[in-house]
Amino acid sequence: MAYTAEDVKRLREATAAGMVDCKKALDEANGDFDKAVEIIRVKGLKGVTKREGRATSNGLIAAKSEGSTAVMLELNCETDFVAKGDRFQAVADELLSHLYATKQKDLAAFIASKLPNGKGVQEAIDEANATMGEKVELRRIAVIDGSASALYLHRTSPDLPPQVGVLVALAKADEVVGKDVAQHIAAFAPQFLNREAVPADVIENERRLAEETARNEGKPDAAISKIVEGRVTGFVKEVSLLEQAFAKDQKKTVQQVLSEAGNSVSAFYRFRVGQ
Repeated sequence: MAYTAEDVKRLREATAAGMVDCKKALDEANGDFDKAVEIIRVKGLKGVTKREGRATSNGLIAAKSEGSTAVMLELNCETDFVAKGDRFQAVADELLSHLYATKQKDLAAFIASKLPNGKGVQEAIDEANATMGEKVELRRIAVIDGSASALYLHRTSPDLPPQVGVLVALAKADEVVGKDVAQHIAAFAPQFLNREAVPADVIENERRLAEETARNEGKPDAAISKIVEGRVTGFVKEVSLLEQAFAKDQKKTVQQVLSEAGNSVSAFYRFRVGQ
């Protein structure tokens, strides 16, 4: 059975396999498209273990929010070619729907769970790995359940799927403030919710570095304590969401903006592909 250049293109889009591999598969399948897909899958499966050590620095962030439930995941692959393919994005959508249905917050437990079709999550990922000829990896998940939330997805390039995603747990629904805070988090990447959430060992390490820096700068001993505390306070303001200067009004903190709106944030998640 003969095949055309359009068949090769269609097979490449369906499997994300290389052009040469698609041609070889169609040759072996005598032009039968479905059989060619199977051939690529089988050959891909043989290479799964070889791909385990490869870096997955590309991929996408997928998220969904309805009612009092919001979920988000990061699905990784090796190249941006695969990341923007329909097949890869379909896998992400399937996993996202399952995450929304199960509300499973533990990554290992989620990967061990079964999809509605009876297939395991890991099995679905392995099949994607085999079919696309690249390492595919579910890196992390986030679930907000039982509260209002805000969701923001950001594309760093128009031809790529979202590369940054933010979920925010709010005390009450507020589309405007929720979106503003989510976009702020996307842009300024806070590490912690507030001062109390910063681990004590992180504070102590920052205090040690601040003291070493002050001494190396030749600051007088009598002033070092005050200088160190000032720098530690500045560090905390930089990494704590509620103490950061608000993106849209630098004269206010995020906490002030939320308080003025009669709202609060209890948790947030920020994912960026590969980071």
